[in-house]
Amino acid sequence: MISALLSIFWIPLGGFLSFLVFISAINKSIGVRKAYVNLLLRIFEYGRVSIETASKENQIFSRNPKTDDKQGVQLVDDADSKEATNGVAPLITRDAVLLPQAQEPAPEKPVSSTKDEINFDFEKCLDYVKSGVEAIIEDDVTSRFEAEELKNWNMLTRTNRHYEFISWKITLIWMVGFFIRYVFLMPLRVLVCFVGVVWLTVCTAAVGYLKDGPYKRQVVNKVLSMCFGVLSSAISAVITYHNEENRPSSGICVANHTSPIDVLVLMCDSTYSLIGQRHGGFLGVLQRALARASPHIWFERGEAKDRHLVAERLKQHVSDPNNPPILIFPEGTCINNTSVMQFKKGSFEVGGVIYPVAIKYDPRFGDAFWNSAKYSMMQYLYMMMTSWAIVCDVWYLPPMYRQEGESAIDFANRVKSVIAKQGGLIDLVWDGQLKRMKPKKEWKEIQQVEFANRLKSDST
Repeated sequence: MISALLSIFWIPLGGFLSFLVFISAINKSIGVRKAYVNLLLRIFEYGRVSIETASKENQIFSRNPKTDDKQGVQLVDDADSKEATNGVAPLITRDAVLLPQAQEPAPEKPVSSTKDEINFDFEKCLDYVKSGVEAIIEDDVTSRFEAEELKNWNMLTRTNRHYEFISWKITLIWMVGFFIRYVFLMPLRVLVCFVGVVWLTVCTAAVGYLKDGPYKRQVVNKVLSMCFGVLSSAISAVITYHNEENRPSSGICVANHTSPIDVLVLMCDSTYSLIGQRHGGFLGVLQRALARASPHIWFERGEAKDRHLVAERLKQHVSDPNNPPILIFPEGTCINNTSVMQFKKGSFEVGGVIYPVAIKYDPRFGDAFWNSAKYSMMQYLYMMMTSWAIVCDVWYLPPMYRQEGESAIDFANRVKSVIAKQGGLIDLVWDGQLKRMKPKKEWKEIQQVEFANRLKSDST
């Protein structure tokens, strides 16, 4: 009896997985994911209207009877407006003059002390005091390493507002969604992910025995597209590619970095070589599997800090026209899908063509940002598989070349600004490594020199 029940369950599931692999192999879509996303959008909109209506009713009931009606209505509208935006708008506007200029070299010598008398007024340092208070109120850097705030509640984001209990209809929808995500979608996604990883490992091992040449590259492109297509099903990924005529075919491809899923998103459409530090665990399994089928550059922790070794390996890879384009994330760390931070200049010193790519995730369906300082890879995968879906847009931008007389830093900043503009992201000058370390001494010296020059100019 039990075996009969198990066969009734496993046969349809096996048929579904086989159909999923076949669809991924021929790179086709039957439109189920897009229909699922459109349904979610309608539910989110219904929830938004219901929450706003309930909030207005609660505000009206709690009004002071002595308050003027027009003023009371205005207060309700203001409260709803703040609640709907969920604090997305910045609280303060900073003066750009106090931001560090990355393209300026650090002074070789500290500001020398002088015996010249300088008339100092306390008001001359008020701009710096103001900047310090602003940083305490709203840190423009630390906020980039936290989950992106949403304009509307997506019945998923953890919040202390308890929107799920604002009305019985919203409560019912939230309970049904919770059941679907944790009881139906999550086990299915875990199974699909397991099948995808095993399939990737087996296929890359088999392809690794082929002789290098054009035929092997065609097979690798097909196999990796199929395997990553299956893995994308494990997170219900809906990816829209724009300007495919600019898709890189060689050279260096640079993109903004939000998550390890960035690699999956791009590999579903084309094959890339990857560069990065060797990892253990789940990422290590994927790295070793990919290395069997195509050329990648993996470094040990100590080697990754050797800039000359990294540059030399990059030049060797780019110089071979048979190698696929190499994918690089110049930020060096994951940013929360709201901005682009400083690009490291190393990949822009190699020479040749640079293919910029902008990636923007839709946060309404799930937060794709990986806070590696807070969550392990397995915790992050758990969050992805319990979200609604991963929806994103990818823009292939026209190739860019280093201009005559242009420094590598200026070239990196120019590419970064193009990516930020296309993706609707904020272009920041700050180094993403501030996530893990203190500000560089050179940046402090730049501010000290700027402050000293202000005092001198004001005293003359």
